[in-house]
Amino acid sequence: MSEELSPRETPREAMEFDVLVIGAGPAGLSAAIKLKQVNPDLSVCVVEKGSEVGAHTLSGAVIETRALKELFPEIDVGMIPLATPVTEDKFMFLTETRAFTSPICPPTMNNHGNYIVSLGNVVRWLGQQAEELGVEIYPGFAAAELLIEEGRVVGVATGDMGIGKDGEPTDNYQRGMELRATYTVFAEGCRGSLSKQLEKQYDLRKDVDPQTYAIGIKELWEVRPEQFKKGLAVHSIGWPLKSDTYGGAAIYHFGENLVAFIFAVGLDYTNPYLSPFQEMQRYKTHPAIAPMFEGGKRISYGARALNEGGYQSLPKLTFPGGVLIGCAAGTLNVAKIKGTHTAMKSAMVAAEAIAEALAGEKPAEVTAYSEKLKASWVYPELHEVRNVRPGFAKWGFWGGSINAGIEMILRGKTPWTLHNHHADNAMLKKAKDSTAITYPKPDGKLTFDRLSSVFLSNTNHEDNQPPHLTLLNPAVAINVNYNEYASPETRYCPAGVYEIVGEEAGTPRLQINAQNCVHCKTCDIKDPTQNINWVVPEGAGGPNYPGGM
Repeated sequence: MSEELSPRETPREAMEFDVLVIGAGPAGLSAAIKLKQVNPDLSVCVVEKGSEVGAHTLSGAVIETRALKELFPEIDVGMIPLATPVTEDKFMFLTETRAFTSPICPPTMNNHGNYIVSLGNVVRWLGQQAEELGVEIYPGFAAAELLIEEGRVVGVATGDMGIGKDGEPTDNYQRGMELRATYTVFAEGCRGSLSKQLEKQYDLRKDVDPQTYAIGIKELWEVRPEQFKKGLAVHSIGWPLKSDTYGGAAIYHFGENLVAFIFAVGLDYTNPYLSPFQEMQRYKTHPAIAPMFEGGKRISYGARALNEGGYQSLPKLTFPGGVLIGCAAGTLNVAKIKGTHTAMKSAMVAAEAIAEALAGEKPAEVTAYSEKLKASWVYPELHEVRNVRPGFAKWGFWGGSINAGIEMILRGKTPWTLHNHHADNAMLKKAKDSTAITYPKPDGKLTFDRLSSVFLSNTNHEDNQPPHLTLLNPAVAINVNYNEYASPETRYCPAGVYEIVGEEAGTPRLQINAQNCVHCKTCDIKDPTQNINWVVPEGAGGPNYPGGM
């Protein structure tokens, strides 16, 4: 008699599609929509780890509508809830006590014709358009495993549900499904767990610069009417960040008395004592900034890593059976602080190439996608600003600012290309060579702690599930991170996931509070030895950002 299979060994059910899209963000949904526009008979499926479409989409953003209007030529952007035309740009440089407003807004910050939006609402709207075209969308299912046969990606498997912390099936156990397709489009966003595996599996980063990142932390406020100016877009650089740390802030007024506040810090910073979250809180105490929020109410919070490497760091975009699009590829224009339009365009170009491949000989690798993207407006746009971000890494704030000004005047026609030489995790100095930073305590009105912030993100993970944040070597957390770098993960995480306990007793250990995780991916990027590995948790876990985010 054959032995009875355990629940985890039973064969998965499988579904077949022409095209499978991983991630229901702007890029993933744009790819699905364009595929159905080109060929309505194609079977297209989108799988999304968030509890609903838009649940994991973070950013009150300013978007260029170029790609959106190419996808929907008849669109009125005002149809999208909370879409607010930019009416005024303001660019400031902050010292500790003063704010200097530039009389000339940098060209990349000129938002004439752009819209301030809830990106979550844009995604929800795109999801509706996709479903009307016949796209199948499955939210709440995390793509956890690549399916590779004879060297070709043939789809993904969703994660098993109902696995306990001990790794064993519970009474609620459900086997994951195999979602198979002729071509799979990876639109996981920045630092996707499967995209990271694909880069290694197919050596997609060969001969390109390391990717470099920032962490973007966001608060959504409802402010007093007298402090609200609909359509105002404020950007600032300078204080509280020092000249050797890249970053800045954005404040967008949209909807009715809503203000999206975004604070970004380049993850190539060197001081292990720096806390991006604490820098964000301190920023709000500036004399020119505090009045914007005083008397208001903070109503939501979140964080997400951002690609900043740009043109030099774009990986090879195709491999047998699939493609990378959007922020999974790294198409964000860091000089504009915008990536939605380029992500959507890359998705549309990929969809056109895939539709042609399906109508023809169905080659293993859709190399036409890379060729079409280079011929589109995405590559020239990224090439034009290619030297801006590495200039700041090379020369610091002042030298980087001068370089950025030259690049903008010459529109990127300088005869050289600066490079991103080091991965962000390699940039931290040892604690003994760094200066500790003392941050003020939060007042609970203007400034806050991390745990109360996480509460506003509506983050939820099933308690009895395997941790989705793991250490490749647990000993490194103390032997290296604690002893040499003063445990930087306890500061760069914006959600209080990492905590040193037992220090008073002389037996320090790292405690991982995975239930707090807002899926920003910063730990996966910034850990000095790349000892922290982020994988998808059980489907529908994580933050649930409301419509205004």
